[in-house]
Amino acid sequence: MTEKNSTIASFQLSADRFDAVVLDLDGVITQTAKLHAAAWKRMFDDYLAKHKQQAPFDIDSDYRRFVDGKPRYQGVRDFLASRNIDLPYGTPDDSSDQQTICGLGNRKNELFHAKLFSDGVETYDSTVSLIGKLRQRGIRIAVVSSSRNCQAILETAGLIELFDARVDGVELQKHHLAGKPAPDMFVEASRRLGCVPERSVGIEDATAGVQAAKAAGFACVIGIDRGDQARALYEHGADLVVNDLAELPISIDCEETLAANRLPSALDCLNAIIGRDDREPALFLDYDGTLTPIVPRPDQATLSDAMRTTLQCIGELCSVAIISGRDLADVRQRVGIKNIWYAGSHGFDIAGPAGQRNESQQGREYLPALDRAEQSLRDELANISGCLVERKRFSIATHYRQVAQNEVASVKQAVDSIHADHPELRLTTGKKIFELQPDIEWNKGKAIRWLMRTLKMDSAQFMPLYIGDDVTDEDAFRELKPDGIGILVSQENHPTQASYRLDHPDAVERFLNLLADKLIRLRHG
Repeated sequence: MTEKNSTIASFQLSADRFDAVVLDLDGVITQTAKLHAAAWKRMFDDYLAKHKQQAPFDIDSDYRRFVDGKPRYQGVRDFLASRNIDLPYGTPDDSSDQQTICGLGNRKNELFHAKLFSDGVETYDSTVSLIGKLRQRGIRIAVVSSSRNCQAILETAGLIELFDARVDGVELQKHHLAGKPAPDMFVEASRRLGCVPERSVGIEDATAGVQAAKAAGFACVIGIDRGDQARALYEHGADLVVNDLAELPISIDCEETLAANRLPSALDCLNAIIGRDDREPALFLDYDGTLTPIVPRPDQATLSDAMRTTLQCIGELCSVAIISGRDLADVRQRVGIKNIWYAGSHGFDIAGPAGQRNESQQGREYLPALDRAEQSLRDELANISGCLVERKRFSIATHYRQVAQNEVASVKQAVDSIHADHPELRLTTGKKIFELQPDIEWNKGKAIRWLMRTLKMDSAQFMPLYIGDDVTDEDAFRELKPDGIGILVSQENHPTQASYRLDHPDAVERFLNLLADKLIRLRHG
């Protein structure tokens, strides 16, 4: 084992050691470094040609030595000093044709924006994937960049919601902070995250950034070697150097939850969700509260024509399955799309578009107990106004959404008592609902895995993506956490295993339409 591999193997990026990770933008998160380098070269070469300087700006050496990771005007000054050129500093308001440090810097910015508009933003998928895993673990994330274009770049890439804090070139000027290699940006980032440097990790690809994170007192500084500069990164203070962040060992406890209000919006992060690897998405969807709004009575939950059209469209682009607590026949009738899979009763009853069927044999053994519990619930709750007992094949749902607040405790007491009489059943809760189900190792997450095996969807080739809104959907989020994506539909703040959120079913429809558009673009190159 090489010394480098030995160092990586002994490192563990985990929440018990670190509270925060602060990442540079260009060259770490986005591949805009090459756009910056091209803009710098164009600006300096034009200037040098006019002043009869023979050697043009060299991207391989001059970019990394004099401008990479530094505030723009400082980069101009340092490069010109290397050529013994002395220009007046000027002011940030100088026009791009003025022969001042600020004027040249503003010209570079114009060129960069032109390339950003024409070329777009590429991201490092391994970095985006790492950020998602760290957020799931509860580690706070910040981005630092000397660029004043940081926000625009993140918005263009669809990554803005992934970060709890941002310290960029705009913030440098606003708060009079020194640029890299000074430690100010990293110190400020950890402060905004509410963390201390001693429990923070800095990730940089430039020697100036590595120096800055080290000087800030960060517990660990990781350098990314994008251009044969591992030795230089180590010499400037890196504790560990990797070629790509996919090499980092990361400790992720799948039982860890995150507060829902800390989840990034799936609408803002579509590129991160789908662009993270080359796997084909496999889409699994809850029904009530996800495809339709929550309504007073379950029989009122009607799928809109617009949502049905959206599902039909995306069903032609990738595999789609509806995983619902409703009975199989009920959810199939309500959705009414033939070319997708359906799983009713939280996955106990599954059917496919070509007549495939999987009804839980083990679940059938519990039908007599469910029959007895159903009758007891109807007898006990008959006099409570607004209480609805809904029998499904493999479960019994007691709805109390329309029950007066002072009667809810009576409903719960009755359900608890009947559950105690039937220990072979398990009691689950949801949005204004108590539900009794067979107490066996089966849930929505297990149903998704069964479907993936049946459809021969290897997780190396397919990325499962589940969207749901309720407590029973947490089983699916937990099951998919190692290799898939969970999206919670909620505006409430509660612990969740999901990685992203959407506020309501209308947002789900928008997300699915955006997903369909992206899949069409990918299919056509």
